[in-house]
Amino acid sequence: QVQLVESGGGLVQPGGSLRLSCAASGSIVSINHMAWYRQAPGKQRELVAVSGGSTNYADSVKGRFTISRDNAKNTVTLQMNSLKPEDTAVYYCKAVMLVRSDNYYRDYWGQGTQVTVSS
Repeated sequence: QVQLVESGGGLVQPGGSLRLSCAASGSIVSINHMAWYRQAPGKQRELVAVSGGSTNYADSVKGRFTISRDNAKNTVTLQMNSLKPEDTAVYYCKAVMLVRSDNYYRDYWGQGTQVTVSS
């Protein structure tokens, strides 16, 4: 069984920082890439940042958020600085992985962690 577990969400004031972490565990053979998405109330889920062969960011978070990955530990983190109220959302970790019981890389999602930016 494979799972992604996120941590680090919470309530922060505008201009503050938070660090999200995500750990993948289970019968993992290989991870192609890991990413963070977010979904605000009434909006579609959107890509925030991805770490694979390269890193990419949504325009709305460039210069404020940093994604980093530890391949040895199968973890990915999202350092979020200069947070704005519009960053409020549930943040999800996604990993594209090959597991022992499968022959294909598939998307695996974490349960989500709430980030609220408010004064």
